[in-house]
Amino acid sequence: MAVGSVIVITSGKGGTGKTSLTGGVGASLALLGKQVLCLDGDVGLRNLDITLGMTDAALMDFSDVMAGRCDLSRAAVPHPTVSGLHLLTAPLTLPGDFPGEAGFQALLQQAREAYDYVLIDSPAGLGPGFRLAVCGADRAIVVAVSDPSSLRDAQRVVTQLSQLETIHLVVNRVRPRLLRRQNTTIDDAMDTAGLPLLGLVPEDPKVVLAATEGRPLAQLGARRGAVRAYENIARRLTGQPVPLMGLR
Repeated sequence: MAVGSVIVITSGKGGTGKTSLTGGVGASLALLGKQVLCLDGDVGLRNLDITLGMTDAALMDFSDVMAGRCDLSRAAVPHPTVSGLHLLTAPLTLPGDFPGEAGFQALLQQAREAYDYVLIDSPAGLGPGFRLAVCGADRAIVVAVSDPSSLRDAQRVVTQLSQLETIHLVVNRVRPRLLRRQNTTIDDAMDTAGLPLLGLVPEDPKVVLAATEGRPLAQLGARRGAVRAYENIARRLTGQPVPLMGLR
């Protein structure tokens, strides 16, 4: 039996749109017919449920599964309208009986056996939450915006992912006019981060609108902008050769 792939989505700093990317790519993979678990790794500041339109849907979190208080199948809540998409949320605080990285790796092994893709929304920074999120991943997506500080943080993240063979860059919230004013290009961003490019996501006000309305962006209609970008990234993760979007 084939096992699924665990992908950690990280950034090193906040404000890059990492959570929106996790939800958008997760929904796109599910719409491609895959079984997907979006796992919120941001203990205390969890908000992946908002991006997925599943606020307060989850009663149990990943620490409950790790402690044996409930099964993964019970704690992972199915999305109400996107078939194949599930959410496993983070606890507000780590309990005293939390088994640490070994327990988290065991949880991820369970998830590999139940889902085609497990997307972990990593917390910002390089502290204990980051180390927990990456400890059992098979590959990583580093999310950055085009400003120099974000790209420098992406470099720092890469140094902490040496155990992973496959690491890609997604440049999020791309504004072509700003790139031209900065006299820079996406190739420059790739060189600065030192990573191959998995995808570009344009700045898109519908990302915020979707979260406000409490439903995945893919359900808002038009197949362009960030929706198209998320779908392209999802297809590349499944091995399909998809050209990069043209941005104007």
